[in-house]
Amino acid sequence: MEDKNKTYFSELGHALKTLAVGMKTTIKEYGKDYWTNKSTEQYPENRKTTLHVSARHRGRLVFKRNEDGSYKCTACTLCEKSCPNGTIKIVSHMAEDPETGRKKKVLDDYRYDLGDCMFCQLCTNACNFDAIEFTNDFENAVFDRNQLVLHLDKEVYQGGSLPNLLDGGAEWQVGKFNTKTK
Repeated sequence: MEDKNKTYFSELGHALKTLAVGMKTTIKEYGKDYWTNKSTEQYPENRKTTLHVSARHRGRLVFKRNEDGSYKCTACTLCEKSCPNGTIKIVSHMAEDPETGRKKKVLDDYRYDLGDCMFCQLCTNACNFDAIEFTNDFENAVFDRNQLVLHLDKEVYQGGSLPNLLDGGAEWQVGKFNTKTK
């Protein structure tokens, strides 16, 4: 009986010691953050002036357009076949070209589901006609998931909601943030 009590109280003492070490660490870390100035990027308020997004960031897929505004896509379906999870669906039909008299594919609908996309860029690598690309537009939050299904052939992408976003946004500086201290 005495042996059981000894192990019980020794385990209880060990638990209290462990609790004290944890509390000491927590107070030390909390105190360090509490008494020093914080450096925080104020995203929603100052995103137009200080936010930097890498130009290589893959945010959403868009069609590249010719000078006359027409899209470069030929409905070859290489991007649809290379997509690993089927986020791209292409609907096309065969039509006769009035100039040459030959039949060719005509794009009816290019459906891209942004909500299912893995942003792997396999579709843009597979495109032989350089018709699609990823932009660094990242503000795609919506309340209804159906709004993430985009029809790229019907929309003309004019750029994101932030100025100079396609060029990377604000100038990037190492270690400098938009700071706000309380």
